[in-house]
Amino acid sequence: MTPKTHARTGVPGLDDVLSGGLTRNHVFLLEGAPGTGKTTTAMRFLLEGAERGEACLYVTLSETEEELHDSAASHGWTLDNRISIFEVVPAESLLDADQQQSLLYSSDLELGEATRQIFAAFERIRPQRVVIDSLSEIRLLAQGSLRYRRQILAMKHYFARQDATVLMLDDLTAEAHDRTVHSVVHGVIQLEELAPDYGAERRRLRVTKYRGQRYRGGYHDFAIKTGGIEVFPRLVALEHRTDFDRRPNGSGIPALDQLLGGGIEQGSSTLVLGPSGTGKSLFSLQFALAAIDRGERAALFVFDEELGLMEARLAKLGIDIPALRASGALQVEQVDAAEMSPGEFAQKVRDSVVEREVRCVVIDSMTGYQAAMPQENALVLHIHELLQFLNRQGASTFLTVAQHGLVGDMKSPIDVTYLADTVILLRYFEAMGKVRRAVSIIKKRTGAHEDTIREYRIGAAGLELGAPLQGFQGVLRGVPDFVGSADPLMKVGADDAGL
Repeated sequence: MTPKTHARTGVPGLDDVLSGGLTRNHVFLLEGAPGTGKTTTAMRFLLEGAERGEACLYVTLSETEEELHDSAASHGWTLDNRISIFEVVPAESLLDADQQQSLLYSSDLELGEATRQIFAAFERIRPQRVVIDSLSEIRLLAQGSLRYRRQILAMKHYFARQDATVLMLDDLTAEAHDRTVHSVVHGVIQLEELAPDYGAERRRLRVTKYRGQRYRGGYHDFAIKTGGIEVFPRLVALEHRTDFDRRPNGSGIPALDQLLGGGIEQGSSTLVLGPSGTGKSLFSLQFALAAIDRGERAALFVFDEELGLMEARLAKLGIDIPALRASGALQVEQVDAAEMSPGEFAQKVRDSVVEREVRCVVIDSMTGYQAAMPQENALVLHIHELLQFLNRQGASTFLTVAQHGLVGDMKSPIDVTYLADTVILLRYFEAMGKVRRAVSIIKKRTGAHEDTIREYRIGAAGLELGAPLQGFQGVLRGVPDFVGSADPLMKVGADDAGL
């Protein structure tokens, strides 16, 4: 049996979803509402063929040739002498004698004549790749489901004999739930556009049919950018595994490493949990700085804080973020949850680990990540796959979650503690007329840890942890009782102010 060959689409990520591209010499359907990116995808498919030396034909029944050139130019593409365009234009253009041989006006000609005109254009050019945009015009000419199906079948069998790979576009503006073409074509790709209550529109695609070919199922986010469409394949952690040494790594702070029972194992995930202002970002960043000191690369994805403010704040602690970025040791990405889909974010993290060989990833914070998700249950699944992927790649991951409240009972906007291998809990507590901070480890799957509570402070030198708070009860409630005989609290220095 001859092995199948594929016509690559040229769309980043889409060929991964399709397991190689579109099977050659078959007819495929690309459907979606207006504005979902069908024309852009189709042009990229033909340009990919042209770059490989294949003849390409674009049959347009909805847009003019000038509009197609303008659309291509918006992405920096040039169609001249690369793609042949057979155009459908308004009737008044038929008066132009220079265009008599290449014009087709759908409402003045019978369906059979329209089909013959398309076949004539094919015979003249003999392309290996064909795009027909769109089927809505053919459906209107057919004036009935039976006749429409017969014409689609006729076109399918004709192109199959000509060794051409055909992509038919359908804008879904005709009858709802019309699945006439689905049973005829070899594969179906659906494009969707979602409009959240706030922020930019979200786009996603799904392969609903592909005969004789395995493909990546489910929804995949994609974005239309200058330069074309980029698809972000749904992350499946089980497909990615590497061998690495699961050694414990320190934080660079001896007291914190003692609290953690020696450090955090490579390839594990850590959740830093606490109310606003307790230093969750700084705790996470401390592990990233320790990784950089070991000669590894780290990546910081910031959802909540503006980078300029973060850099200025950390500079007071002696942490030079711009210098670390310039050296290539630290990658810092500002993530706008209102503009970026979860799939695109996961792809950014994946590229950092796979391409830049990052071994420490900080996501600050999950609260901002949640804002990018339409449903909370979907967020948990995204986080699960992302953490599993990072763990299998040997990357240590640090997540922060801001809890509601300052003292007493705390509530998290989303419970992801069961997903993390280690949970670091930060708390405020009041003692001796001052508001202080305490840290404890409430979970560690990968080994033993201290069951104590330690006070910590944030000063000009960064994080500093004290001895275990042996003489207090109720520290995690926020208002503890002192039952000891000696004061175990850290002495507050003048350099703590404002930090």
